[in-house]
Amino acid sequence: MNLIITCARHLEPEASEEITKILEDFGDSEPKITITNMSGILTVKTQLEPVEVVKKIKEMILDEPWSIRYCLRIIPMQKFVDTDIEKIDETVSEISNSITEDDTYRISIEKRNSQMVSQELIKKIAEKFKNKVSLENPDKIIQIEILGGKTGVS
Repeated sequence: MNLIITCARHLEPEASEEITKILEDFGDSEPKITITNMSGILTVKTQLEPVEVVKKIKEMILDEPWSIRYCLRIIPMQKFVDTDIEKIDETVSEISNSITEDDTYRISIEKRNSQMVSQELIKKIAEKFKNKVSLENPDKIIQIEILGGKTGVS
């Protein structure tokens, strides 16, 4: 999985069709889309680079705002791991090389079907960085999407 899609509740099939068509137009003829057991959440595995997909969709929306009706948020994920503080922390370490020492950052956590304590996870991850935190206007965002037993990190 490298994209998380949110949509309005009970419109998952329509959002699935919509993202399938978009990804096919971008060149991925066989994206794997899963409607999760969480209302309004889909996961996607695409052969395309997820950040580039989001950039192209953003351009689409600017050109033709009506072209996307069902997908509300399209979140690129660099890695998926089991929902475990140590594994998430390790994954953040692996992908955080794009944060330079001058960058400000923010850690954003979105939890669904999980009892994990956000503050514990934020504290554990923040220990790695000497950078300044900017909640309002960060240079980089460490995005953690917890979907029950699996967690996406970007």
